[in-house]
Amino acid sequence: MPDIPVKRAETYYVPQPPLAPDAWALVPPAARCARWYELRQQRRIELPDGLLLGYITYARIDAGRWVADCPCGSAQVVTPTDPRLGCPECGAAWFPLTFPDDVAAAEAAVAELLPAERFWWHPDDAAWNRPPPEQLPVDEPTQPAAAPFREATT
Repeated sequence: MPDIPVKRAETYYVPQPPLAPDAWALVPPAARCARWYELRQQRRIELPDGLLLGYITYARIDAGRWVADCPCGSAQVVTPTDPRLGCPECGAAWFPLTFPDDVAAAEAAVAELLPAERFWWHPDDAAWNRPPPEQLPVDEPTQPAAAPFREATT
């Protein structure tokens, strides 16, 4: 399989033509999400003013992208190089993100999978409460097979 890296905010949210490829070079990676939304919604997106302390938001790999969820229900592509989430949907605050201590190891754990099959959750993220795949129960049929179809007689 070709080497396809896990997508991060700086490689996902990029300016589209007619903008130059380096048009957002001075925009912090976490803020590029708002610039990207602005292009698509054709309106200005105000970024949050402050950092919300005391709220733990975990980053995860979801279908080959680093993603984090906002409490409003929206999710954005994020990056470990700028570990914060500013939601363009609700604009509540900048949420500090918790990435694994070894980001490269998390990315390496999913590297052999197809991008659409790459999923990784932070081990401390109890909200997902997902067991490792080898511990998933196997579904056993619980009901007998249905009787064959019979035509109605009149």
